Amino acid sequence: MNRPLATSSLWLLVAASLLVAALLPFDGTISQWAQGLPGGVVTFNERITDFGTFSWMIYGSGSIVIIAYILNRVASSETWSSKTKTAWRLALYFLVTIGSASAVVHLAKLVIGRARPELFAEHGPHSISFFAGHDWVFQSFPSGHSAAVGSFFGAFSMLAPRLRILFALGALAIGISRVVVGAHYPSDVAAGLLVGLWTAVMTAFLFAGRNWLFRLDDKGWPRPKSSTSGGAGSKEP
Repeated sequence: MNRPLATSSLWLLVAASLLVAALLPFDGTISQWAQGLPGGVVTFNERITDFGTFSWMIYGSGSIVIIAYILNRVASSETWSSKTKTAWRLALYFLVTIGSASAVVHLAKLVIGRARPELFAEHGPHSISFFAGHDWVFQSFPSGHSAAVGSFFGAFSMLAPRLRILFALGALAIGISRVVVGAHYPSDVAAGLLVGLWTAVMTAFLFAGRNWLFRLDDKGWPRPKSSTSGGAGSKEP
């Protein structure tokens, strides 16, 4: 395995473990406090929270992949062919990243079976029912919405590193909304965000290995290909 890939995976696993461990003792308190915020704050979070759904991201990127690939195959000029090739690879990067995050998070939900905050009175914040995740109310950990925006904004942050802070704030806003609307505990959100980020990084390594969208720098880390990045060139093979 590529050493930077293994190292980044290890660090993200450590970060996720530490964050979840740090938040677990406060999950119930923070969840109850967040749901008791003023009505206007809760309403705002209800309006933005469903941005973090896997379905529109997967269907949207999948549709773009198909359309751009077809256009690339029928393109008559080299310039147009190059642009459509880049377009379908970009969409494919998002599709693989988000689809992988969805698979990981839904498998974890099924296995772990953590009760959602709406069952706080009956089960408390730390109830685990293994393999009960087929029931929605036992699908709290990790947060699917947070994994979706973690992968979505994580992909953008890999493609445009200079804007990573903005993308991180966007993902964090949706993650926090899941706590405010009572769908998840803070540790669910932390785990989901980091699962999404991990799939964005892993997919970037995969694409860099094929010289698609990314190149590996001198340290073996995937960097976006551009004429100003100082890399091996901006043209797609």
